[in-house]
Amino acid sequence: MGFSLTGTHVIFFIASVIVAGTISGIFMAATNNISTSLSDRGDRIREQLDTEFAIINDPSYIPSSGSDYIFYLKNIGKNRVETTNDSFHLFIDGDLIEKANYNFSEEHIYPGEVTSLYIDSGETGVGDHTLRVVGPQAIDHEFEFTI
Repeated sequence: MGFSLTGTHVIFFIASVIVAGTISGIFMAATNNISTSLSDRGDRIREQLDTEFAIINDPSYIPSSGSDYIFYLKNIGKNRVETTNDSFHLFIDGDLIEKANYNFSEEHIYPGEVTSLYIDSGETGVGDHTLRVVGPQAIDHEFEFTI
């Protein structure tokens, strides 16, 4: 005895519901992944826009302390900025300064606060120089000064 026409229709209906459910699940998962990715990227962009700093020295007079020159770094953004040798990279006249040759007076600064950046005076000679400071989120600031 075989299936009747109604039995065959029921089997095809159940199979089509299973296929439709599987396809809609795949589409929902893909849509969720795209939404999460866009949300994460938006958060990174917002954090980058809210992170900003500036060097506020007088370019014609750079103070010194012992064998270090002192540069003042101010947080002009909306986020706290980590000021460590791992979160900042320094370049003088295009040359990367080794982490051992600079340090900060504070480990982090909040919006509006200033920290001192100490750079070994052996990294520069007399004359005009450009200091490029690259911080978190690849935010950078250039400062031209004279020693």
